Amino acid sequence: MSKIIGFLCNWCCYAGADLAGVSRIQYLPDIRIIRMMCTGRLDPMIILDTFLHGADGVFIGGCHPGDCHYISGNYYAEKKIDMTKRMLEVVNIDPSRIRLEWVSASEGSRFVEVINEFTEEIRKLGQIKFEKDDLKAIILSAEDYRLRILATKQKDLMEEGNKYGEVFTMHEMDRLLSDMIKEDYEEKKILLMLKDPLSTKDIAEKMKLKPPRVLRHILELKKRELVKMHKIENKTPLYIAEEYA
Repeated sequence: MSKIIGFLCNWCCYAGADLAGVSRIQYLPDIRIIRMMCTGRLDPMIILDTFLHGADGVFIGGCHPGDCHYISGNYYAEKKIDMTKRMLEVVNIDPSRIRLEWVSASEGSRFVEVINEFTEEIRKLGQIKFEKDDLKAIILSAEDYRLRILATKQKDLMEEGNKYGEVFTMHEMDRLLSDMIKEDYEEKKILLMLKDPLSTKDIAEKMKLKPPRVLRHILELKKRELVKMHKIENKTPLYIAEEYA
């Protein structure tokens, strides 16, 4: 049996699940449900941390577009889930392990249908496998306020533009978000690796990146006082995270 965690909106999907129970409609038992007031409040860090602690899949159930009790909560949920799926791809975890569905309070049978379908998909995928440090690094990336703002302000940036008047296309937004996620993940992974002194070349080989790209990340981390030079060994600088210096 797989392990699935479900985050359900109190007003719609949770009520739909309750209706399924009252109606004696059974669904596969792999899911454990957590009720929340709005899926728009679900943090990407919580979803990623759920995988870190052994979940094989995460289901999010919210109100249909236009029916959110908090007006735009489901819109924000959709954008956050999209960002979280991109993060899973970066660490080689199948993004289909996350599923977002809109289920109203009157759709008990639909709730059962989507839960059974998702459960079967997760069972086919099998137990989740990942590199622990990779997932920890992407969880740290999920803390980044820049990614959070970009993920939830896409509509504003495409319709009204930024403070400089620049309006973005959907393609530009997709590319910008993907590039920022990858860049931030690489920085966080380097930071985790620098518990012990390492050279740029060492990091590049372990992460399969070009040394100039690694050096650029290290210089940025140094500028933010997160990394420092530990020592020079055989004319090669070794770096370490400030936390472990």
